[in-house]
Amino acid sequence: MTRDPASSTTTPSTTTVDDDPRRYAHLGTIRLEDPDAIARAAKARRRHPGPKYGRQNFIVAADHPARGALAVGNDPMAMADRRQLLDRLQIALANPLVDGILASPDIMDDLLLLGALDGKLVFGSMNRGGLSGLVNEFDDRFTGHTAAALEALGADGGKMLTRICLGDPDTVSTLEATAKAIDSLAERKLIAMVEPFLSVREHGKVRNDLSTNAVIKSIAIAEGLGSTSAYTWMKLPVVADMERVMAATTMPTVLLGGDPDSTQDEVFASWEAALALPGVQGLTVGRTLLYPPDGDVAGAVATAASLLNRTPARNRTAEASE
Repeated sequence: MTRDPASSTTTPSTTTVDDDPRRYAHLGTIRLEDPDAIARAAKARRRHPGPKYGRQNFIVAADHPARGALAVGNDPMAMADRRQLLDRLQIALANPLVDGILASPDIMDDLLLLGALDGKLVFGSMNRGGLSGLVNEFDDRFTGHTAAALEALGADGGKMLTRICLGDPDTVSTLEATAKAIDSLAERKLIAMVEPFLSVREHGKVRNDLSTNAVIKSIAIAEGLGSTSAYTWMKLPVVADMERVMAATTMPTVLLGGDPDSTQDEVFASWEAALALPGVQGLTVGRTLLYPPDGDVAGAVATAASLLNRTPARNRTAEASE
């Protein structure tokens, strides 16, 4: 871990993780004595030029802890240590092929103070109220970023988890709140990244139905939310028969990683196949890359980045005419 004395930020090595418990102590000092520093850091941040056709985007997700979802694989508390999470996020964001971040407000603010989001796409996580294991988990209330806050931060958009349980009355409230959030973002010309699932509760736990037909049905419901879909994107799982899934929408789509139950090689292979489909704008992945089985965050991120199509649209047009 190295410290830049000019900026007082901490930059982790791409190969090691520092266990010094004081490495982020300065964040607490800033939050205590100068909380406006977060807004200043957001204002000073260099913006990403924006998504373009023909160039898939790679976005790292870091909003799971805010919903109480700390598990990765068999470790129920894998994401509990905020210092380790920030280490891993900075390693990922240091890769120039990583385009941006999707984070809850607390993590976003830390990364702004660390200067880790310069030139990156920024998406805020909007609804974290459907806590993992909560008795009314399907009541996914909007407890995170608002559209107004994202506009003030200079963000590119907001993401909303939209779990649809046909057997739970809280679903209609989630759908209504999602529609309002889509409209609020669209009014500000910000992207609404909607992550839909058909979900069920089994043995006291929520399970997302990842069958092809269920994913397609969730898309049909989600893409009709709000009074305009002009700024709506889909965030979808990689499932069987992704050709049918992608045929269900004309909206830009990013693929999510989830908590994998396959080997890393199998996961990467499934992403690579799905990324080749029309309409897929990139990856939005968190736990799979931040907590890889071998602990090599930089290596996992580099491998995932190599799967994305980075050919500019003008070159693709020229190649097609040759």
